[in-house]
Amino acid sequence: MALSFLDREHTVAPPGYSRWLIPPAALAVHLCIGQAYATSVYKNSLVEHFDTSNTAIGIIFSIAIVMLGVSAAVMGTWVERVGPRMAMFASACFWASGFLVGAIGIATEQLWLVYLGYGFIGGIGLGIGYISPVSTLIKWFPDRPGLATGMAIMGFGGGALVASPLSGQLLSRYDGGFDPTEPGSIAAGSAVVLLFVTLGIGYFLFMLLGVFTVKVPAEGWTPEGFDPSTVQRKTLVTTANVSASNAIKTPQFWLLWTVLLCNVTAGIGILEQASPMIQDFFRDAEGNSAVAAAAAGGFVGLLSIANMAGRFIWSSTSDYTGRKPIYMLYLGVGMAMYFCLASFGTSSTLLFVLLAVVILTFYGGGFATVPAYLRDLFGTFQVGAIHGRLLTAWSLAGIAGPLIINGFLDASGGEPGTLTAGDYRPALFTMVGVLAVGFVANLLIRPVASRFHEPESDEPARESVGVARED
Repeated sequence: MALSFLDREHTVAPPGYSRWLIPPAALAVHLCIGQAYATSVYKNSLVEHFDTSNTAIGIIFSIAIVMLGVSAAVMGTWVERVGPRMAMFASACFWASGFLVGAIGIATEQLWLVYLGYGFIGGIGLGIGYISPVSTLIKWFPDRPGLATGMAIMGFGGGALVASPLSGQLLSRYDGGFDPTEPGSIAAGSAVVLLFVTLGIGYFLFMLLGVFTVKVPAEGWTPEGFDPSTVQRKTLVTTANVSASNAIKTPQFWLLWTVLLCNVTAGIGILEQASPMIQDFFRDAEGNSAVAAAAAGGFVGLLSIANMAGRFIWSSTSDYTGRKPIYMLYLGVGMAMYFCLASFGTSSTLLFVLLAVVILTFYGGGFATVPAYLRDLFGTFQVGAIHGRLLTAWSLAGIAGPLIINGFLDASGGEPGTLTAGDYRPALFTMVGVLAVGFVANLLIRPVASRFHEPESDEPARESVGVARED
């Protein structure tokens, strides 16, 4: 078959293959799908082109994030079965097709086609692409799973750092009247069409670099100098394996699902509020809306860096501290940071920025650390599929976070541009409570009971039927 090179058996690494080639392969995919965080570059242009509301255009992103969680959950076991190369290729096809179908929708002024393309089809690519390298990275780095997943998943957080300026420059090239440095600048619909086509083709080709590079370790392979027995001495880390179907029957899965839900909901709280809050602060201080808009743009870029850095720094740190203690940091210190932000964070620009940046590093770190946490609890057998099911928490957080924030802001009766620190305070205090729920859930996590473990005689390549063994 023409695509037989995508099969798992053709991706087994030969002796001497460097495992350090795997994180860049994963990064090639995550940097591309991380473009989902850069939709604000052309959001106003789409509002103008379709003559519709911000909410109607914002639904595009919401559909994509919901489909990320749904496709990751539904396709997780398939990703484990076919291997990372096939999964990455499928992700590239869906992601690129989403842009191209979306381009047709913009060209024909059919918004539903943009929902279908970028939102639904592209969202499937997001989900498959996000989980495709996770299991492979953990198997290549049994000694440093947090480092490995952090290196790859930081690409999703940092994708906007590449996509935002790239999209702005492309739009200015396709429409001479568009100024990427001016927040209120509007690009013509034809320019956004060309942007979508360019990104679709460009991302597909770049993701193929990861497709051709990624390999799985040979059966029985371990890194030089690694002693598997050291894993058994770490708290909460098991050498047994749990199937994806059995994992969702355990309280540990749902406790960790709650932890992720709370951490992401709180992080989205900052992402939703930080830009307008900093604009209000500068508008009051400087009396100049242009200065406020410029400050907000720079601040959003800083938050993207914090999101990306947190994914690598905190996830790598968890290899030394353990996963449960690092989540106590994310959630416990996060509560204190949110409380300070709500109480007196707007008294100083420097303090506001510092608090928001730390919170966003915890947001990113929570995403990058969770695959290693799952490996600790459930083993390596179907960790990618379990991760996919866990990401449904992200989908729910993507709905809950904005609803909480916007609900309080709407209740205040203030109009955009006229809101004050007091209008934001109830939502910020609510996030303290959300993080407290996650903190308690993390405290309750214990080792998985042996009745959920796979029989030791089962071969790793076999797919579990998902029946828990009784002791």
